[in-house]
Amino acid sequence: MILFKGGTIIDGTGKPAFVGDVLVDGDKIKDICPSSLHLGTTPDDEIVDATGAIVSPGFIDAHTHSDAYLVIEPDAPSKITQGITTELNGQCGGSIAPRYGEARLSSDWAAILGPRLTWRSLAEYREVLAAAKPAVNTVQFVGHNTLRSSVVGYAGRVATSDEQKKMERLLEQSLDEGGWGLTTGLVYQPGKYSTPEEVVSLAKVAAAKGGYYATHMRSEGDRILEAIDEVIELVKATGIKAEISHLKTSGRKNWNKIDAVLAKIEDAMSQGLLLGSDRYPYCAAGTDLDIVLPDWAQEGATLAEMERLGDVGLRARIIEEINASDRDWSEVMIGGTWAEVNKPFSGKTVAEILQTSSTTPGELITTILFADGCKTGVFFFGMSEENLAKIYSRPWIVPGSDASLRAPWGPLGKDHPHPRAYATMSEFYRRVRALGFSREETIARMTSVIADRFGIKNRGRIEKGAYADLVIWDEAEFKAKATFVNPHQFSGGVKCVMVNGTIPYRDGKFTGNRAGRFLER
Repeated sequence: MILFKGGTIIDGTGKPAFVGDVLVDGDKIKDICPSSLHLGTTPDDEIVDATGAIVSPGFIDAHTHSDAYLVIEPDAPSKITQGITTELNGQCGGSIAPRYGEARLSSDWAAILGPRLTWRSLAEYREVLAAAKPAVNTVQFVGHNTLRSSVVGYAGRVATSDEQKKMERLLEQSLDEGGWGLTTGLVYQPGKYSTPEEVVSLAKVAAAKGGYYATHMRSEGDRILEAIDEVIELVKATGIKAEISHLKTSGRKNWNKIDAVLAKIEDAMSQGLLLGSDRYPYCAAGTDLDIVLPDWAQEGATLAEMERLGDVGLRARIIEEINASDRDWSEVMIGGTWAEVNKPFSGKTVAEILQTSSTTPGELITTILFADGCKTGVFFFGMSEENLAKIYSRPWIVPGSDASLRAPWGPLGKDHPHPRAYATMSEFYRRVRALGFSREETIARMTSVIADRFGIKNRGRIEKGAYADLVIWDEAEFKAKATFVNPHQFSGGVKCVMVNGTIPYRDGKFTGNRAGRFLER
């Protein structure tokens, strides 16, 4: 057994903290008691001195994209070092499986996985993941974009009746193989071509299996209120439990909609139509640079995009349309790049790059994309700090990094990720505490609130019989170090992490002992 002794226990429920001990036996919490009492131990038990530190449930990342990278870096360095013990993967409509037909993984996943990409079904992925022995638990959703590309491909059209039925059968199979529910990314390829009816039909399948629904809505800016209405109508039609992903009002002209957005969501929650939302603690979104291409140029995904960029006439048309857009290029920062010629651009805004160049925005963007094989990452600084504070003032907002795990070394260390990959939990904690929430309330939002919302049993709390997912951390040192210019930096303050009774990280070192699990409903 392992005894965590003398720590400040904050159990994840919102109850007041107390100094005490936590005894772990196998993969479960055996007992908890205040320091005034004594837990029965034996000379063979390991004692971890937690004096002066907080002992809390392991943090749950409500919105992540680590599906592929758990196989590449199973130590999950950027997540474990900020206290994350469980991730909800397969978000924004893009999941690691099922993968059939024309379906292709996101360009960064595919490039790094290479020959290790051996699976098609979710069941096959689970076998590979089990062999990798990840340090964190994963809750795996099934992505609508992945389903659609497996059946319809990337064509910009409505699915036929037969294709719709094939998607439904594929979703049903994936749910039976351990999928937690359905996610959508309705601004991305090829989900953007779907009708609301298509998504409703798939959500009915997920609801019938007791699954959940999380959505990157059809708009987070100009038509955000209409997009929320679409989610609400889907829930009314299906009865599914639904979450709005990474809540924001994108674009300066939409910042004034925040009060109406929050009121609409809270009204739907009061009627039992929405679970709530998650949000990362930054005002810059992170995605792929090819999203700035005109809609017609994006159709067919990466291979088709590269063909168009390689065509002199089509490329000229793309450049003209990008130059004619009203985008503020001082708010667009280049993230991860792949070609050596593009490496100097990472961490710089397009406006900064243009100051030392005689080219136009369209010429610069298309040149970068073509050299990178349309795999370039980008950060969009289009959100309001004031609005983020309003969002975080709502107790139903939980932390979701919207990021894959990363490492400062190996294949993942060559990328230039959003700092949220390393610092979502430390920044969330700092910002929410600054708004006046107590330690207990804030930690509950990082643990039990997420577990209860998504039906993750026996996690998110320190209580007898719960799984032993724990983090021991110093509150004063729990701070973000990652930045947009230098993102590969671990958050400070985490002393020890336990997942299912096993310690993968302690005193600044990865132990190599990993016991994360693929969780099932």
